[in-house]
Amino acid sequence: VDACQAWCGPCKPVVDLFRRIRNEVGSDLLQFAVAEVDSIDALEKYRGKCEPLFLFYAGGELVAVLRGVNAPLLQKTILEQL
Repeated sequence: VDACQAWCGPCKPVVDLFRRIRNEVGSDLLQFAVAEVDSIDALEKYRGKCEPLFLFYAGGELVAVLRGVNAPLLQKTILEQL
C-alpha cells in the first residue's frame, strides 16, 4: 500500500516498478493499492509527513514498512514478502 496524503499524492515514480514486478510474479500474488492517510483513521499515525511510505500486508496483518523511495530495497522487500 502506498500510504500518502491528499496534498502530497501517491508516489508516481514507483508505479512502473510495481507494474514490472507484478508482471514478473503474477497478478494473483501481488496487489498494489494507494491509501490516503488523511481519510483513513487506522492510518492516522502516518499523517503529517511528505515522504513515500509503503506498507506491506500479508493475511491482513502489517508485516513491513518502508519509508522513502529506494527502488532496489523496495523490490527486495516485495520479493521477500512474497
